[in-house]
Amino acid sequence: MPFRPDPSLPSPPPGGAALPLQGLTLMIVDDSRFTCDALRLILHRAGARLRRAESLEIARLHLNCYRPDLAIVDLGLPDGRGEDLIAELSADGFPVLGISGDPDGRDSALDAGAAGFLEKPIGSVAGLVRLIRQLTTGVGPVEKGAEVPSPTGDPVALRDDLARAASLITTPGDPGYARAFVQSLARASGDIALEDAVRTSHTAFDRARVAQMIDERLAALRSLA
Repeated sequence: MPFRPDPSLPSPPPGGAALPLQGLTLMIVDDSRFTCDALRLILHRAGARLRRAESLEIARLHLNCYRPDLAIVDLGLPDGRGEDLIAELSADGFPVLGISGDPDGRDSALDAGAAGFLEKPIGSVAGLVRLIRQLTTGVGPVEKGAEVPSPTGDPVALRDDLARAASLITTPGDPGYARAFVQSLARASGDIALEDAVRTSHTAFDRARVAQMIDERLAALRSLA
C-alpha cells in the first residue's frame, strides 16, 4: 500500500536547486512498518516518490501498474524470498537493492542480481541517497549542502511491528519467518537485548521469554495514538 502523506516534507533548497532524488519513484518491498517508515522519511526528504508493498504478491500487483526507477527489496517476506523478486527485476534491467537485518544476506542478494545491499538499520543516510542517485541517474555524489538528515524511528510504527511480532511468535506458522522478522525488527530498532534473546531462542521456554520481552515493550508503547 502507499505510504501515508508526510506533512513534514521540505521545501526545495534555496536557489532553485533540486533535491537529490527529485522526480524518482521508488518501491519498498518490506513487511516491517518500522523499517519502511524510516526509509520513507529518508527518501521523501531527498525528493523521491514512494510506494510500499508488504509481500511478493502485492509487489507484483504494483508492478503490473507501474515500474519504479529503483526497488528496495527485503529478503525475508511473508510469502517467499526477496531474492526471487530481485532476480525478476534485475533480469528486466531495473536496479534493485537488497535489504535485510541479517548481514549474511548480502551474498544471496548480490547473487540474485541486486546492485547493492543495505543492512538494517541504515548506517549512512548520505551514502544511501548517493547510491540510489548513482544507480538511477548515473550522476555522481550529492552536492554539498544537499545532505538528508537521519530520521528517528517512529514509535507508532514500532508498536505496530511489535504487535505483529507478538502474534507471530505465539501462533502456529513458519517459525523461521517469525524468528527472522522479530530479530530483524530488534536489530532495526537498536534493541540489542531482544535481538540477543531471539538469536539464542531454541526451546519453548526461550520463545516464551522472547514473547514476554515483546509484551513488555508493547506495554511501554501502548499509550501512543
